Amino acid sequence: MAMAMRLLVVVNIVASLAAVASAIAGTATYYTTYVPSACYGYSDQGVMIGAASDSLWENGAACGRMYTVRCTGPTNQGVPHPCSGNSATIKIVDRCPAPGCQGTIDLSQEAFSMISVLAASKIYIEYTP
Repeated sequence: MAMAMRLLVVVNIVASLAAVASAIAGTATYYTTYVPSACYGYSDQGVMIGAASDSLWENGAACGRMYTVRCTGPTNQGVPHPCSGNSATIKIVDRCPAPGCQGTIDLSQEAFSMISVLAASKIYIEYTP
C-alpha cells in the first residue's frame, strides 16, 4: 500500500511538472471592440476571447484555438502586482497584426480582468493550448 501511494505521488509530481513545462511565455494586452472579427465576422463568440499576434496567427489557422492564460507579472512599474492568481480560458477569434499589436495575445477586457487589474494594460503571461 505504501509503495502504491509513493507511486501515485511521483506520478502527480511528474504530471504537474509536465503541465508547467508546456506553458509558453508571452505578453497580453486587452481590447474592447469584439465584432467584426477576422475569424467569425459579425458572429458573436462571447467575451472570453482573444486576438492572436502574428506569431500565433498562422494565416488564420489560429481561429477557434483555445488557450488557458495566466498572468505571471508586470511589464511596467505603474502596477507592480497586477496578477489576480486566476487563469482564463479564451478562444481565438481575431488577429492582432503588427506593428500595432503590443502583446502575444490581445485579450478581451473581460478575460484580461479575470487574470489582472485593467490598470496594468500589458502583462507577462503563460499560456497553454
